[in-house]
Amino acid sequence: MSFNIAIDGPAGAGKSTIARKLAKELSFIYVDTGAMYRAVTVYLLQNGIPPEDAAAVEKACGNIHISIEYQDGEQQVLLNGENVTGLLRTEEVSRLTSGVSAIGAVRALLQELQKELAAKNDVVMDGRDIGTNILPGAQLKVYLTASVHTRAVRRYLEELERNGEADLASIEENIAKRDYQDMHRAIAPLCQAEDAVLVDSSEMDIQAVTDAIRKLYQERAGL
Repeated sequence: MSFNIAIDGPAGAGKSTIARKLAKELSFIYVDTGAMYRAVTVYLLQNGIPPEDAAAVEKACGNIHISIEYQDGEQQVLLNGENVTGLLRTEEVSRLTSGVSAIGAVRALLQELQKELAAKNDVVMDGRDIGTNILPGAQLKVYLTASVHTRAVRRYLEELERNGEADLASIEENIAKRDYQDMHRAIAPLCQAEDAVLVDSSEMDIQAVTDAIRKLYQERAGL
């Protein structure tokens, strides 16, 4: 039987970084569900489809195929056969993805692949509703969070390194807005599963968070 680790939490909490590192240490498959939703957003932007037009987005879903490949141990996201991994973390895509991910047709498009991967493999999967909706039977659920300011500073430094410029106030505002959207959306809102372990990474570095979750895994797996 496969062992599933579900990591949920708000934007910028470090879910992807931690999940990727943890999966590598445990030799699990890492599934970045957020990257899949970002890939849908990339498609909409490339094709001039307003993300807020749910009907147009639902129609576009028939033309979208997203798959995952691994190159040198790193997950690569393919959108209709094109590797779009390098386009997924732009500020525009980050700003729009929350709204796109709340559209039922988009969720239906991606959830089947996510559940299939988890049923067949030991996985670490991160997102907004993994423990509450996608993998409710996961043997370990973690709700990873950090203060809005801490998350904004992290995103600010990423943007600064990537583009040479960034606006901290704007990023902090966008993160707070996305938190509200994620927590109040009608379909699968962001919330901590009843049986999830809360991990606040505000004062922890990457390795400390990874070690804490790996210890939880060892306890649940009886190692």
